[in-house]
Amino acid sequence: MSSLSDDELLRELGVEYEIVKERSHTPREERIIAGFEEIQQFVEQYGRAPQHGEDNDIFERLYAVRLDRLREQEECRALLASLDNQGLLSGVEIAPVDPIKSLDDDELLAELEGATGPTDITELRHVRSRAEIQAAEEIANREKCQDFEHFRPLFEQTERELKSGIRQARPFGKDASVNTGDFFVLGGQLAYVAEKGEEFRAPNGHPDARLRVIYSNATESNLLLRSLQRALYKDEAGRRLTDPDLGPLFSETWDEADIESGTIYVLRSLSNHPFVSEHRELIHKIGVTGGKVETRIANAAHDATYLLADVDVIATYKLAGINRTKLEGLFHRIFAPAQLDLTIHDRFGHPVRPQEWFLVPLHVIDEAVSRIRDGSITDVVYDPKKASLVGIAQ
Repeated sequence: MSSLSDDELLRELGVEYEIVKERSHTPREERIIAGFEEIQQFVEQYGRAPQHGEDNDIFERLYAVRLDRLREQEECRALLASLDNQGLLSGVEIAPVDPIKSLDDDELLAELEGATGPTDITELRHVRSRAEIQAAEEIANREKCQDFEHFRPLFEQTERELKSGIRQARPFGKDASVNTGDFFVLGGQLAYVAEKGEEFRAPNGHPDARLRVIYSNATESNLLLRSLQRALYKDEAGRRLTDPDLGPLFSETWDEADIESGTIYVLRSLSNHPFVSEHRELIHKIGVTGGKVETRIANAAHDATYLLADVDVIATYKLAGINRTKLEGLFHRIFAPAQLDLTIHDRFGHPVRPQEWFLVPLHVIDEAVSRIRDGSITDVVYDPKKASLVGIAQ
């Protein structure tokens, strides 16, 4: 007998059959099915349906919200009916809620965030909320800072303050505030908050604001305050830089014995060193003493601190109730970008690099003293290219 095909054999045997067309699902339906199967796996593992409640695991709460949504929608119940061998989609009355367009886990997590607070959501290892993804994109989406030259002196000054101990780098978290003028370390770079927009309320009720953040690699980003906070929390090396702690420069009360407690002095060297001779009108030593300036400089010609040469006193400023050490440190911090880089040999032949000498015009030193007196010195930095004090944000 000739061989018969399967169809022919079935016809010979009188067996009726019908070709069942395999049903295909849309991507959304596939996602709904996959989500329902995760809930079923939970039920198999724990022997109960997932429950709401702040004491429950975040994933159980997510499954509970998802199950509620599946029960509410007729199309979902019809799609999953043949798979519901545990009876999860029937027998429970659910209070009606507003319909949703999709069953996106990010959207479900966003609903949970209002109840659990941002910390529970952002600490998930396997599920990232839409807010987290947006925050990461904002941090990464940096553009070239077109006016970085205005900020460069500020970054250079801040780095010097950090190295000298005037500023401290502290772990971000104890103080999570973000304001204009704040410095942070993020991703190994200095980040400066140049602008902060008007505050508004985020969907979860927390205050937020749009920021302009400048980075030390000459880039900038326009991001939300809470995005910056999240990035700093997640960066194990994320730090806040403290403000310069200069302490009180002047006492609030004077007594008769304290009227001339400090003298700022400005010296000009009479050294015949070629570089000093060429720039004599610009090279100045700035110091503070509680005694007489004449006594301080009496041995200048034999002291490498004074370039082994006599000096002229070209300006003095009398100040009362002054913290002399901190005031001197303030001067040196302001004019650090113009510090004289000169090495000479002392009388024993040892190389010495004198400190406290700066390439600064006398009129700028006068302005600095005035700004110290009125308290505006913290608003400016010294720009060597312009040979002037400039506003920090200029």
